[in-house]
Order: sequence, then C-alpha cells, then structure tokens
Amino acid sequence: MSLDQDKDLSPPIRSIDDLVTLISRTERPRNQWKVGMEHELIGMIGTSPVPYEGLRSIRSMLERFERFGYAPYAEDGHIIAALRPGANLTLEPGGQFELSGRPFPCSHASREETLHHLAQMKAIGQELGIRWLPIGYRPFGTTDENPWMPKTRYDVMRAYVPTKGKLAKDMMLMTATVQANYDYGSEEDMVRKMRAAMSVSPLVSAIYANSFLVRGKDSGFASYRYHVWTDVDPDRCGLLPFVFDEDFGYRRWVEYALDVPMFFVRRQGKYLPAYHLTFRQYMKEGLDGNVATLGDFEDHLTTLFPEVRLKNIIEVRGADVASPALTAALPALWKGIFYDEGALEAADRLLPGMKFEERLELQANVARQGLRATFSKGSVLEYARELYRIAAEGLKEQACPHGAHADERVVLEPVAEVLETGRSPAEVWRERWNGDLGQDPEKLVAAMAL
Repeated sequence: MSLDQDKDLSPPIRSIDDLVTLISRTERPRNQWKVGMEHELIGMIGTSPVPYEGLRSIRSMLERFERFGYAPYAEDGHIIAALRPGANLTLEPGGQFELSGRPFPCSHASREETLHHLAQMKAIGQELGIRWLPIGYRPFGTTDENPWMPKTRYDVMRAYVPTKGKLAKDMMLMTATVQANYDYGSEEDMVRKMRAAMSVSPLVSAIYANSFLVRGKDSGFASYRYHVWTDVDPDRCGLLPFVFDEDFGYRRWVEYALDVPMFFVRRQGKYLPAYHLTFRQYMKEGLDGNVATLGDFEDHLTTLFPEVRLKNIIEVRGADVASPALTAALPALWKGIFYDEGALEAADRLLPGMKFEERLELQANVARQGLRATFSKGSVLEYARELYRIAAEGLKEQACPHGAHADERVVLEPVAEVLETGRSPAEVWRERWNGDLGQDPEKLVAAMAL
C-alpha cells in the first residue's frame, strides 16, 4: 500500500496528454527490465488479531526492524512503516504486514529477499509472541474485532469503500495477497502484457488459492479472498473488459482512471475527501481551491484495484499469499510469461475468444474450487498446467543463471509441486483441518505459522 509521501510541489495537469505522457515516460528498454514483489502476512496472538499499540503489537514489530537497517516512518506520531533503501515495510488497514521489495534483474534474487524477510518476521514474532500466517484471509474473528491501523489514508477508505461493496471491510481488514511487478518497453508491449495477464490471471489465482476458513468455519471457497474482491467497489476492482478491446492503450487506461471516483486530495499532509468527484471532474472543477496535479493523478492510480494494474509498472494482483516457497515463486511465474516473446504470445493465445461473462464465471468458479474448477473451455487444472509449461519455457529461454542453476526454473518448483498434486493449498489445509488438526484453531495457527 502506498505511503502517500509528499507531492505538494507536483506540476499542474494541463491536459489529458500530460497523463498519457506520465504513463509512457516509464517505458524501459529490455535490458533494464526487472521484477519486484509485494507480499503480506496476517499476524495472530493466539487466535486473535495483533493490536497496534502495546508490548506485543504491530508498532513493536516495526520498531524492532531497526536492527535490520530499517528506519521508522511516522505519520501524526504513529509509526506506520519502516524504510530502507529499495525496500519498505508497510501496513494494510487491519495490520497485515507488507514487504514492498526491491526490483531485481532475476527472480533468484527476489526469492532470496522474500525468504530472508520471512525469517526476520519469524524471529521478531517469536520474541513478541506473535505468529505470522501466510494465508489469504484471516481465519478467525470478525471485521468488528479487528483493529484499524492509525493511518490517515485508511480513515478515508474506511468512510467511503464500505458504501460501495458489502465485503469492502473484509478486503481491508482480513485479506492478504502477493503481487509481482514488471516493466514494459512500449505501448504495444504494455498492451500485450496487460491483455495476457488479465486473461490468465484466474489460473494463477487457482494455483495460489489459500483461504477457505472464515470466522473459524469452512466457507466452501478455496479462495475466499478472491471472492471478497468481487464485492468491494465495482468502479475500481476486478477484471476490466476494455483491456481486451482493439483500441486499448495508454490513453484508454487514462480515460478509465479519469472516470473512477476519487478517495482524496493531499495538501500539506492533510487528506481532503473527494468522494463526490471523479478525477475528470476534479480536473475541471478543482477542490477547495486546489487544482489537479500530476502527483494527484499518481495518488489516484494507487487507489485503483483491478486484477492487473498499470502505473509506472504492471502489477499482477490476483494471488493469495501462500507458503514461503510458493509465495517466492510468483515473480518467476509471471517473469517467464512476460519477459519472453514466445511465452507472452502463447499465454495470450491460451484462452482466446472468451466472452467477458465467461471470464467472470471463471473467476467465480476458481474462488469456489481452485484448481478443481471447470469453465467454458474445460479444466482449470489442465490450463494452469499449460500456463506453467509456458512460463517454464520462457524462463529457460531467458537463461538467467544462479549458482549451479542455468535459469530460473528452479524457483518455479513449488508451483510444479502444486500442479502435480492438482490441489490448491486450500485443499491441503482443509484436509488437515478436518484431519490431524481436529478443527482446533490453536493447532491450525501453530501448523501454518512461519
């Protein structure tokens, strides 16, 4: 989640062309393409959420990361993040701990960063009596029982988003995800990547489905987190049909963003609610004497939550957080697809000609059944296995070596293991919940924790 750092001196927007340029100027040549990731964890004290303040708290976690070279970042006297060059630790609204990692040329390095961070989380958590769960939805408790983090941005979201969707609070307080971030070299390259990702993202969501428990009961879903996102805010979430249109490009993305209602405008560290305005209206009318700036639009882009998001990078956002090894594999999976021409073309051809309603149905089926789902073209598992093959071949062609390994396919091994069994992580945990864990919440937390 964005830290919303100071942008008060940003230039005013003169025309929509300025916004198109804002996107296009972040194109990078292929030899500069990198991969980064962001992933979240859910904290537990026993089976209860972790408070912000106190000895065993979110704040204490952030403070203790100073030993690893992070500096605390405060807002209105509350520590809400810890920063070091190239990497940030931030908080989601319900205290979910997020690492926004550095961009790397290969996913070997991204994997090492992730596993190193998770070891730090585990060590500090053990000191404080906090367990950290790599799971897509908090398995116990309700939104009313979960504390809100003292971050002004979340006060704004808390007032507005629940008016748009019944599960908006669940999204903010209860869910955890892993996303990966990629570069693009041109408008055409961006279009191809966005279109392919929007098409096959539900297959990746099936591989990573890892949230079946809700309030201590089996929800009937493989990924309840994925289901939650279908009822958050239709203006800014989900799959986007226009990405599949012939005229999709930078300008079409900007036009979409202009017509989404705003959350806020920031001036001098204050958040001015702007729910009544789309960004297009804000450009015309201003707000309390303030004119629209490029920094305002950059802020606005961070408040859009589609399945695949375009900013100065392309973000793929559809996966539940899962075991450390599986979480660390996600950047390699998408890198194999995005950074090889043949793989990108093959991924784009994998689910051709689907009506948008069929894509929505695929999403819904994946949320319910994960890899066991079927859809209009057949078995999700079989298509997910083909997507894995495409990604693995793409990594082979990219030939990024590390130690004894000739390429990054070794990072993908946890994905291969899931697909070999044909079971999403949620199915494995559901079996254990009903088996050796005896539906005991304490045992589940102990078994699942880092």
